Amino acid sequence: MMLVQQALHPESLTVTQQGKSIASIQRSEYVLPFSGLPIVNDDKLSKLMDELDKLSYRAPVNAGLDGWGRIFPGQFGYKLDRRAFAEQFYSFMIEGTSSNLEVPQNKVYPKVDSELLESVKEKPIGQYTTYFNSNNKNRAHNILLAAQAINNQFVFPGESFSFNQVVGNRTEQKGYLRAKIIVRGEISEGIGGGICQTSSTLYNAVDRAGLQIVQRYSHSRRVPYVPPGRDATVSWYGPDFVFQNKYNQPILIRAISQGGQVSVIIYASESINAKKREVPSASKQLPQEVPDDQNVNGISP
Repeated sequence: MMLVQQALHPESLTVTQQGKSIASIQRSEYVLPFSGLPIVNDDKLSKLMDELDKLSYRAPVNAGLDGWGRIFPGQFGYKLDRRAFAEQFYSFMIEGTSSNLEVPQNKVYPKVDSELLESVKEKPIGQYTTYFNSNNKNRAHNILLAAQAINNQFVFPGESFSFNQVVGNRTEQKGYLRAKIIVRGEISEGIGGGICQTSSTLYNAVDRAGLQIVQRYSHSRRVPYVPPGRDATVSWYGPDFVFQNKYNQPILIRAISQGGQVSVIIYASESINAKKREVPSASKQLPQEVPDDQNVNGISP
């Protein structure tokens, strides 16, 4: 009788998210080869749930500040409720319940909500600005993209911030353009040229704020947008800029690029006991090297 009932059970299970199919599961692939009641292969079920978690995961969004300094609220994320899914999967396998299953999920709360942001944005503890020729469209565009990537980033006590990890690989698919870069002491063209000005601006703001520098490398030749020895070169498969928040309060990074200048401001709460450092300011005079690469890819002023 049980074998007859099992034969009437649906063979496939469709897993959906908000009504859209994200996986189709065949019963026979998850049954161990024993007679009688079906025994679920738990190893395969665990791997299935790992895959469904990747497919259905929605990352939470931290609260942040818009271009006018106004707070926009955070948003919940979602991850697979593994226990609820396993229970429904067993029901499908053994009892032959519905052949459709809406993926069960748990809320993932953002690390930063509006209340925390309100307190963190009170006190600037480090600020730095560098300047560039905005007529060099490709380079200015790359600086802007990198600034947008690090803007509204939080670093909690004890956490480290990696420029490469946060900004990610600089590719054409992400919108980065070809501009002049320094390779082994020589000027060359490459995707993402200019982002080292953003990382160098961040480095100087972080240093002024008294945060701990974990990893920082200089270019193979002097760059014109910061004083000597004050640069931080970065490359996806090479050097990174990393710092750690040793304070007992979270910090907020604000980065803005417009009008030929890129600025980074480090914020914290009023209760922070910041130990600031003296850092020389960047010159407002545009370097002579900048006009030389105005015609990259045919872009002219």
